[in-house]
Formats: sequence, structure tokens, C-alpha cells
Amino acid sequence: MRRSMIIASWLALIVGAGSSWAAAQEAKEVWTDAKDPSLPKDYQIQGEYAGQTPNGQGVGCQVIALGDGKFQAVLFPGGLPGAGWDGQSKSLLDGRLDGEKATFEAASGDKQYLAQQPERFSATRKFPPQGHKPYSAVIEGETMTVTGEDGGAMKLKKTQRESETIGRQAPQGATVLFDGTAESMEHWKGGRLDGQTGFLNTDGNDILSKDKFNNYTMHIEFLLPYRPNARSQGRGNSGFYQVDHYEVQVLDSFGLDGVNNECGGVYTKADPTVNMCYPPLVWQTYDVEFTNAVRDEQGNKVKNARMTLRHNGVVIHDDIEIAGPTGGHRSDPEGTPGPIKLQGHGNPVQYRNIWVVTK
Repeated sequence: MRRSMIIASWLALIVGAGSSWAAAQEAKEVWTDAKDPSLPKDYQIQGEYAGQTPNGQGVGCQVIALGDGKFQAVLFPGGLPGAGWDGQSKSLLDGRLDGEKATFEAASGDKQYLAQQPERFSATRKFPPQGHKPYSAVIEGETMTVTGEDGGAMKLKKTQRESETIGRQAPQGATVLFDGTAESMEHWKGGRLDGQTGFLNTDGNDILSKDKFNNYTMHIEFLLPYRPNARSQGRGNSGFYQVDHYEVQVLDSFGLDGVNNECGGVYTKADPTVNMCYPPLVWQTYDVEFTNAVRDEQGNKVKNARMTLRHNGVVIHDDIEIAGPTGGHRSDPEGTPGPIKLQGHGNPVQYRNIWVVTK
């Protein structure tokens, strides 16, 4: 009996050590807090930069971390997306960490959209993208110096934009679905309240509101994890389902083209008009005006659902019609009231400040 207990304890220690090791390995691949001291230098390099050309025109750049000290920079003439970019032209630069700085050269070679290998990665579906020019660059500290073919240099400063609707308070008559308190968890099936941060965590599993909704205005804030070695749908995947029928994608799509299966897209249905995804570990907002589908007395659908969506304060869907439900929806017919679903999809996505005003 005593020998069995010793063996059991020994096995428990081994299993426990293995679990701790696995957790430590996972912690090196996924970060959920911008203040985490274990974040690599790559995190400090990635992000948004803004400045002007020598002739005074705006220019913006989004630097995507690809893991292991590798990056791709997307240069936008006119300014950052939603802040001056012409909506068409881009230039891509491949970068790598070089001590305390990062160096970049014009992207070239055999590229593929979202390829796992950093040397083959392209942030645009078409390579080279429209307007691509052979720039080089260096990032030192908070400054990105971009040099063109003619030798002229542009100085861009690192910036962290904040949504104009961040922290927006619930108006009179709103139902507050989550405000960081234990009481607000009564509105949800699933999910975890982090007692230290006051954030609602998916922990990779779906969360559904207990209440059902039909037509409404809604505000929600979300934080995507930092997963530099992941690609595409593995990079902070979640979903914001209207009445559990229509998914607005939640995903780290920072710097990408912005299509229907990326952040802000209505999954498989509609691309956002502009990709307004901020870098990971930066709080973002969705503000939605939703009108549910309509059914007649015979139960036939006579009108599709409609939606206007602002991502970080910028309209990316303007009163669009949604022709049918998206994948993973509930089985009830369109036009019936339904819950709000926050999809888990295996990623530690965090939410806060969720409220809704029914019409």
C-alpha cells in the first residue's frame, strides 16, 4: 500500500512537471498582456508607424511580426488605413531583427499570401501588390527610416492609435452585458471573469448571452493575443455572432488585405471596405447597428438581415444586406431572436465593456 502511494506520488510529480513545462512552452508562443515582461523584442518592433514623404505627403507603415525575429512591413502612401491611405497602393518590405534594431529590404522572390515561412510570407494576396516600390528601411527605437530608390529618406514615428469609441459608456436604457463585475457574468453561458483584470475570457470556448435579441445597437471591445508564429485562422481567432446567425470575424489580421474571413469581415459573405485591425494586444472596438431578417405570417423569409459596422470607429460595412447565415450558426430559422455569441475557436481572446440597446 505504502509502495503504491509512493509510486502514485512520483507519477503525479512527473505529470505535474510535464504540464508545467507544456504551459511554459505555450506561454512562449502566446501572450495576452502587453505588459508581460517575457514579450520578445519582436513585439516592440511590430506595430504602426506614421510620417511624411520629403514633399509633405502622408505615409504610414504596419510592421507585422512573423516570429523568430522576422517581419514584413506594409508601406501605405497617404497614411495608415482609415487615416489617409489611398486604398490601393502598397509596398512590401522583408525585415529581420539585427541586435537592437530591425533592418528591411524590398520584398522579392516567391511569395505566398500568409505563408508559414517568413521568407515566403506576403501580406497581400497579389505579389507584388499594386504600387509596389523597392524601399529599404531601418527601425531604431521609435523611429523608422525609409529610403527610396533615389536615396531620399522618410522618418516615421511609432504610433498607437486608439478607437474613438473605446470606453464608450452605455446610454440610458441600455442593457449592460459585461462591465467587469461578477454580477454581469449572470448574462452569459460560459466564459471566465478574470478577477485581476476584470476582463471576460473565452479561454478558447464559445460564450453565449442568456438573453435573445432581434434589432439593436451594440458596443463591444476586444483584445487579440500576440501569436507571431501563427498564421491566418490560427492567429487569435474568435467571432462576434449577431443573433447567433451572422459572424463578424475577430482575428489578428493586422497589416493584411482585409477579406471576409479576416478581422471585420462577415464570414464568407462580405469583405470590410478597409482593414482597420490594430496590432495584437491593443484594445479594439466594434459598434454595430443590426436589423434582423424578417419573416411573413407563413414563416417565409421576406427580408435579409442588415448591418452597419464600425471597427475602431471607422465604418467598414455600411447598411449591408446579409444573404443568409454564416457557418457555425444556430439551427433556428433566420428572423427569430437569438443570443449574442462570442466564439472561442481555441484562442485566448478577451472582451470588455459590452452593452446593447434594443430597438
